Amino acid sequence: MNIILLGPPGAGKGTQATRLVDSRGMVQLSTGDMLRAAVKAGTPVGLQAKALMESGSLVPDEVVSGIIGEALDALSADTGVIFDGYPRTEAQAHSLDTILADRGRTLDHVIELEVDEDALVERITGRFTCATCGEGYHDAFKQPKVEGTCDKCGGHEFKRRPDDNEATVRTRMAEYRAKTAPILPIYEARGIVSRVDGMADMNDVSGAIVAILDGVPA
Repeated sequence: MNIILLGPPGAGKGTQATRLVDSRGMVQLSTGDMLRAAVKAGTPVGLQAKALMESGSLVPDEVVSGIIGEALDALSADTGVIFDGYPRTEAQAHSLDTILADRGRTLDHVIELEVDEDALVERITGRFTCATCGEGYHDAFKQPKVEGTCDKCGGHEFKRRPDDNEATVRTRMAEYRAKTAPILPIYEARGIVSRVDGMADMNDVSGAIVAILDGVPA
């Protein structure tokens, strides 16, 4: 089974993809991770990408498509794939069709995690982690049991990501709506788009996604 998980940054795509990898043996193909891995491995497409990245140029669609093709070729035909961060544009959506068809694969589901923008801003801007072990916390939803002390390792240093601020989050949301959301009509026309409440409890979101993949009626 081949699926796309869609949603703005902070919607929980990474968490849900990890759960599908663990529970169903699927493989998460993240374009950013794959580009870095291809560059490190020195594959033909990776070398091409490295030259572009070092010159400060954007990596064009055909190079990204080549990276995805290389990754799929390394998998057995019955391994399910989760596309993360691709496709982002209409052109990439059509490229993905070709990439899959060339390998006898089809796209089965496009699942969008729907979020409330104001609630998402609160979710993201409240995040902080233990600087020692990386345990995650939140101003409103998950404070350490003892103030100033990590529950997991007992550390006392905490940190926040510099881009976890309201202005950055709202910019990323606007970018998602402008660039990625327009690919949805392509897949809606095929009847493969499903939507899940991304603001629900993580376990409920996981359950809704599994029900879609298993064909269980809502």
